[in-house]
Amino acid sequence: MNRPSSRQERIAALKAAARERVLILDGSWGVMIQKRGLDEADYRGDRFGDAPGQLKGDNDLLCITRPDIVADLHDQYYAAGADISETNTFSATSIGQAEYGLQAAVRDINLDGARIAREVADRWTAKEPGKPRFVAGSIGPLPVMLSMSSDVNDPGARKVTFDQVYEAYSEQVRALHEGGVDLFLVETITDTLNCKAAIKAILDLEDEGYEPLPIWISGTITDRSGRTLSGQTVEAFWNSVRHAKPFAVGLNCALGAELMRPHIAELARVADTLVSAYPNAGLPNAMGEYDETPDQTGHQLHEWAEHGLVNILGGCCGTTPDHIRHVAEAVKGLKPRPIPERPTAMRLAGLEPFELA
Repeated sequence: MNRPSSRQERIAALKAAARERVLILDGSWGVMIQKRGLDEADYRGDRFGDAPGQLKGDNDLLCITRPDIVADLHDQYYAAGADISETNTFSATSIGQAEYGLQAAVRDINLDGARIAREVADRWTAKEPGKPRFVAGSIGPLPVMLSMSSDVNDPGARKVTFDQVYEAYSEQVRALHEGGVDLFLVETITDTLNCKAAIKAILDLEDEGYEPLPIWISGTITDRSGRTLSGQTVEAFWNSVRHAKPFAVGLNCALGAELMRPHIAELARVADTLVSAYPNAGLPNAMGEYDETPDQTGHQLHEWAEHGLVNILGGCCGTTPDHIRHVAEAVKGLKPRPIPERPTAMRLAGLEPFELA
């Protein structure tokens, strides 16, 4: 395989790889950054020395203040076998960064995050041209929701409008695109209406002259109810976002592999695109830590791939490069899930799906 050089060549290589094998995404960033034992000075760097309040915990800010740590984590995950690594921009919107008073830094966080990831991915691709590496622009959830009231006594109350959420995501996706990502990953979705604002922000980039990039959408089933936080079933969620014609759709976070499996199986049944899954390393223990070993994670995800449920696998909270290494080894040589052809029908959704043949 020749080394892809342009972004469109990389996208073509990504789609070709997805037809050949189960692709591997990276694992948790939070747990790996936490292990570094960083202090306030690491987060402030030179640029934010006089910023008010505590900045420690704003991991996205490390794209500016400690790019060496961000690059090293990309390196670790690519070395473990990841085909795709996410930018360190999970909360890098003006709404997310408002908690730290750093709205003005949002563009730079996303630009730097994308550029760091791009540089590391290109270096690995040059070293191993038969296994090109790709960069997904991470677009995480917001601390506010459009679908649910912020006041139990006022069902219509909202802290933000759709336009405000759209503008926040627009700023982020422009910078990620300019920084060089290969695709957008709208992830850990608890509120489908927030997700729709992100989708619109991405699709509208083309009207501004940006080249179109694949969209990957990953929702979160929050508990054993099998629903997102805004109340949708897996099939209803898919019906709500399928208009975006995503490159992939999947689930991540909240659940470990054991509890996530039936929901992934349902998504694999209804989605006529690639299906992804990156569960947590089990459920957190009483200390908030994750006990599932890399071998246990690899064993469970091997079974998913063996039964044809998935096209992309990775890890979320609690997973490490060692978890990703075991997952990559466990699914090596297994065929990716074949994409089903579904009959034409009108498919709608509220909290439940509705289909009219």
